[in-house]
Amino acid sequence: MSADLLGRLIDEHSAALVLLARSLCDCPEDVVQEAFIQLAQQHPWPDQPTAWLYRVVRNGAHTASRAARRRSKHEEAARHRKESWFEPNVETMIDAGIATHALGRLPREQTEVVVLRIWSRMTFQEIGELTQTSSSTAQRRYVEAIDALRQNLDLPCPKNTTPPNTTSN
Repeated sequence: MSADLLGRLIDEHSAALVLLARSLCDCPEDVVQEAFIQLAQQHPWPDQPTAWLYRVVRNGAHTASRAARRRSKHEEAARHRKESWFEPNVETMIDAGIATHALGRLPREQTEVVVLRIWSRMTFQEIGELTQTSSSTAQRRYVEAIDALRQNLDLPCPKNTTPPNTTSN
């Protein structure tokens, strides 16, 4: 395929192809661009490249529209679904919703380290590499986050045997 022929097809048909795609999807320029890329990669070239382009743009626009509807449906479902980061555990007596809320109140850096350490089971060295900090910074953020969570959840420190909100004489 010659660059001149491809350039001529772009000049002559791209505006009409965008209009066609716009009537079918929300990303018409992307669909048309992808069609021209596919055309440039065809070996041998289609006998009727103009008809081929219109068919590919039409099919691509329908595909893009279906993908957008699916994505929107999944995003809407996710928006209404409130997943808890914690599994309820009767033994610990911590409400998962309250714990999730407490975790969400932490600074982003602390939340990230807690998630990576507890749920991803990463070492502080691995967390430091991932977050582009030192392992000691990752560990400090983790300890600060756990302390803040204990305070927010009104939980005693594991070494402390005094129940919260009581004074001992």
